[in-house]
Amino acid sequence: MAELVPFAVPTESDKTLLVWELSSGPTAEALHHSLFTVFSQFGLLYSVRVFPNAAVAGPGFYAVIKFYSAKDAHRAQKACDQKQLFQKSPVKVRLGTRHKVVQHQALPLNSSRCQELANYYFGFNGWSKRILELQDLSDTEERGNENGNATGAGLQKQSVKFFCALEVVVPSHECRSPGAGVAWEPLDQLEEGPLSFLMKRKTTQKLAIQKALSDAFQKLLIVVLESGKIAVAYRPCEEITDARSEEEQQDLIQVGYFSWKQYGQGEEEYLSDFSFEEEEFRLPELD
Repeated sequence: MAELVPFAVPTESDKTLLVWELSSGPTAEALHHSLFTVFSQFGLLYSVRVFPNAAVAGPGFYAVIKFYSAKDAHRAQKACDQKQLFQKSPVKVRLGTRHKVVQHQALPLNSSRCQELANYYFGFNGWSKRILELQDLSDTEERGNENGNATGAGLQKQSVKFFCALEVVVPSHECRSPGAGVAWEPLDQLEEGPLSFLMKRKTTQKLAIQKALSDAFQKLLIVVLESGKIAVAYRPCEEITDARSEEEQQDLIQVGYFSWKQYGQGEEEYLSDFSFEEEEFRLPELD
């Protein structure tokens, strides 16, 4: 049966491994490196997180490992359970389970994670991006300085804002996916100076491109066939209206049928890793 791999943060339990009975000798950083080395042999990993055991469980560590592919997670579980791997005693590996059913909203990967996933399945030269439009939407207001001259020091930038429209192209599958993104950064202090303004402008421009790239990848699905071959499915997202006013949206260039997504500031996806405060996970009973 074919498996669908979206460009989204993996939250499913069948993509998550719980590893315990890890030795207390190495540091958490050393265990992280060893676990990543072993389990990345089975497929691309989203995350490896190492935690100290609870006091009642005695010294040692356990880990939560996330794969993008459920098939990769299953193969890793069967191959590594009850094996010594990198320590003298065997470890136990199980697929994640939950006490309660928790509905997760699919959270988009950030642009760097999207590129990592695309490189893994399509190859480094198997896809490309093409910027269609990069528009400066910055709000500006000219104010004279103390001498009444409208010099550079008297030019107050209220905000830096960029809109980007691009498309991701996967030529081997004859697939194109459009994406759009807006990045905005307020500028409240003139004391920042022209150099600081230029740096913020460059950073905001880059962030708009990154958001557009992530948006384009959200419309693609990687299809892993039984034979191991890869296919790509295009799924236009439902149109999402963001918080901008109608007047502001009229100012944006209309590019094809791009979907809009509202992002928070920064290029980080929301953390949807297992939360031990909101969700309660159990390890299988010890033998």
